[in-house]
Amino acid sequence: MGDFHFFTAGESHGKGLIAIVEGMVAGLPLEAKYINRELKRRQGGHGRGSRMEIEQDKAEIISGVRYGLTIGSPIALFIPNRDWQNWQGAMSVTSLEKEAEPITCPRPGHADLAGVTKYGLKDIRPIIERASARETAARVAAGAVAKRFLEEFSIAIHSHTMAIGHASCEQSEAISSNWQQVETSPVRCADAKMEKEMVTAIDEAKASGDTLGGVFEVIVNGVPIGLGSHVSWDRRLDGRIAQAIMSINAVKGVEIGGGFASAKLKGSQAHDVIKPNPSKQPFPWHHTTNRAGGIEGGITNGEPIVIKAAVKPIATLAQPLSSIDLRDGEVVKAHYERSDICVVPAAGVIAEAMLAIVLADACLKKFAGDNLKETLANYHNYLSNISRLRL
Repeated sequence: MGDFHFFTAGESHGKGLIAIVEGMVAGLPLEAKYINRELKRRQGGHGRGSRMEIEQDKAEIISGVRYGLTIGSPIALFIPNRDWQNWQGAMSVTSLEKEAEPITCPRPGHADLAGVTKYGLKDIRPIIERASARETAARVAAGAVAKRFLEEFSIAIHSHTMAIGHASCEQSEAISSNWQQVETSPVRCADAKMEKEMVTAIDEAKASGDTLGGVFEVIVNGVPIGLGSHVSWDRRLDGRIAQAIMSINAVKGVEIGGGFASAKLKGSQAHDVIKPNPSKQPFPWHHTTNRAGGIEGGITNGEPIVIKAAVKPIATLAQPLSSIDLRDGEVVKAHYERSDICVVPAAGVIAEAMLAIVLADACLKKFAGDNLKETLANYHNYLSNISRLRL
């Protein structure tokens, strides 16, 4: 063991989405209802489009689990698309005498133009289908497997919305966030007053045919010191996390801990003082602040991991921007397809999944075992050794 990874297949309006997860230990309790709970969280949020009213995302475990326990082989998950019944012609896998009318007016901000150019296509539909954020449902399913594994290490991952448009929480709710409030909020915001402003901002954008972006934050508690490595660029955990979060649709910026604000500080203000921890729990030392966001030199330092990400406004607009028709080069309005108004709350849930995947892999690399019992024994032995260290 030691490598946890996944890949997905499927199109937005195809028969369904598939996630294959490889590298999970044997003996982990895993049920579809756990995965489906995460899928439901992804579908929520004020500002989601009509697609979420059609779909009721539920994953079927096809392989890798027996009697409710993982068996060490690849885990295959299938999420059917309910809307597939309306798209069987347009998304047929076999040739048809009469094909669907091609889409030739690329949307600014989407993969449309770059995609058809790269792959030599005359129809944008294949690009729309795979570049769609619908694919992230499969990521959340794979991430749920990782989350279930991390729970065995008492690692908890949460996200909340910090800003939607100009409606912004003044301070991070990190560490003290009311997660119950977040989970019941229509925009996943811990601040009830700011929640109302965010909802209003989304409603106003919808009324004007526009969309909104924002900022979400992900916080991971219970992370042991020592995940990741400083010895090679591709093993630095902060680099792997940044890549995972940046891969989420519409994310255009990622920061860890103090992030960009640190660039304005002096060194004496930017770093976290280390002090002995009298209780020695969970470690013999602790930091008085967490400006590093839980990672120093590419390695977790025992503090909570704190990630923020900027999400651009959705590029599909009810009032489309100008574009060109690829058939004749004429200036036209971009193609419009139903879409969300704001996805920031959902993006936070997707980021939880991506972060869980990175951390599950890091844990397996650090505490490698072929079954859960062996892996946890390695983990507890490691913690025991740390607790005996003398400063």
